[in-house]
Amino acid sequence: MTTGQHHQNAHPQQFVAVLDFGAQYAQLIARRVRDLYVYSEILPADITAKELRDLSPSAIILSGGPASVYAEDAPTLDPEILHLDIPVFGFCYGEQILAQTLGGHVAHAEKGEYGPATLTRSGNSILLEGTPKEGQTVWMSHRDYVDQAPEGFAVTASTEHAPLAVIENTEQNLYATQFHPEVAHTQYGQQMLSNFLFQIAHLKPTWTMDNIVQEKVQEIRSQVGNGNVILGLSGGVDSAVAAALVHKAIGDQLTCVFVNHGFLRKGEPEQVEHVFREVFGIPLVVVNAQERYLDLLKGVRDPEQKRKIIGTEFWRIFFEEAKKLGDVQFLAQGTIYPDIIESGSRKTGKETSTIKSHHNLIPFPEGVHFDLVEPLDHFFKDEVRALGLSLGLPEDVVFRQPFPGPGLAIRIIGDITQEKLALLKDADAIVREELDAYNATLFQATGARDKALEQDAPGVPACAYPVWQYFAVLPGSKSVGVMGDERTYGEVIVVRAVESSDAMTADWAKLPYEVLSSISRRIVGEVPGVNRVVYDITSKPPATIEWE
Repeated sequence: MTTGQHHQNAHPQQFVAVLDFGAQYAQLIARRVRDLYVYSEILPADITAKELRDLSPSAIILSGGPASVYAEDAPTLDPEILHLDIPVFGFCYGEQILAQTLGGHVAHAEKGEYGPATLTRSGNSILLEGTPKEGQTVWMSHRDYVDQAPEGFAVTASTEHAPLAVIENTEQNLYATQFHPEVAHTQYGQQMLSNFLFQIAHLKPTWTMDNIVQEKVQEIRSQVGNGNVILGLSGGVDSAVAAALVHKAIGDQLTCVFVNHGFLRKGEPEQVEHVFREVFGIPLVVVNAQERYLDLLKGVRDPEQKRKIIGTEFWRIFFEEAKKLGDVQFLAQGTIYPDIIESGSRKTGKETSTIKSHHNLIPFPEGVHFDLVEPLDHFFKDEVRALGLSLGLPEDVVFRQPFPGPGLAIRIIGDITQEKLALLKDADAIVREELDAYNATLFQATGARDKALEQDAPGVPACAYPVWQYFAVLPGSKSVGVMGDERTYGEVIVVRAVESSDAMTADWAKLPYEVLSSISRRIVGEVPGVNRVVYDITSKPPATIEWE
């Protein structure tokens, strides 16, 4: 397998390095910083002071983590990091490792502190400025705690079980809390983070959409020069935004290839062609490969085999088209920041056991080489959506629901036929039409959507709609029914609708009976061959959102 060369995107002029000690909240910390218009990146906790200094962060945050600082395999911190003359803010484990590294003491409590706690301030505190002296709620999750601060630190707040809940060394610009400021349960956590970024580290809130677009356009132009770029459009948000951004930077040096495998939702192939060919005027190659895919998948029932066949054939077709274009040096991709995090912190060149290098999974044919352009690899999903809106992409593209790469092929349980595909597309279109209207009604009532879209923030809510994802599944089972005084033996359609913010967990949506009734009536009445509709009321876990 030949791999492309990844272009190392430059950091913004100021950025916050979040050192990850195994925290469940590491990505949340980075998001909270970005919510304040300051760019942040997650880096491995075992980074050396020299490696970190070379990256030139403007401030450092030490995350929490599940380990005890005394455990044999506990993550450690290069002590020199605390002497780089860069402001540091530690949370939970971050406070403990900071204290231990500088000569303080960490104790193990008989009783842990998990959940809300009441913080009491003592003395002056830059970190806690603008927060109440007493009675504010903070979120704790620890058993170990700092019981002796290092020399030079003042204790500025405590809770019942954490006497050193906040410690500060203003001379060295070192600050730490035993609680988690990044979670919403800490009432004034964002105020504390704001104080650290702007009052202590003296950063500027400059990471806005206008600046981001300008920076990215310059980066792409600098990397590509006069070269030609090819990009595979999937119909998804990431590839769509990447295409719009690259086209803004280099115009017709970009050619997009859209392989229509036939498993997109009803109307989506036409939407892709309209948006990119007619609205944006991007050179677009459309390959209608529906029959080719149906032949390849004939009789295939296993979902993993379906995925493999669809993915392999996509790249085969894509490279066939790339060869026809001739002089192309670059391949653009919609790789986003969570992909990079999973890849083991590609930014520092360090490798971890969790490497899943998305940019190396492309099966380039022998002798084929492209340098990779990945303009979204700094962004979380909600930031990608905000970028898409800023670039002028339609909302129905930007807020497209999560959709598996193999598409409807894995929402048809068992083998795939043209008839089953047509039936599912029609049923799924009804589900989406009804729940699109339901979501719109809820947003009109609250005004939350308009408010979210008006802000010039690096991100918009990850959950763009009250009901986060909804679709139809064809389970491949039939049931008896009665229609028009005649006995029928028809297909069953499963309706799946969930509420979630990140897809890690999800709860089934408690839809009003009238909405469910309308969906059922329409599917049975408008989709020939269906005589029963059922609603999936299983949460994730134990189920997954998709059926296969």
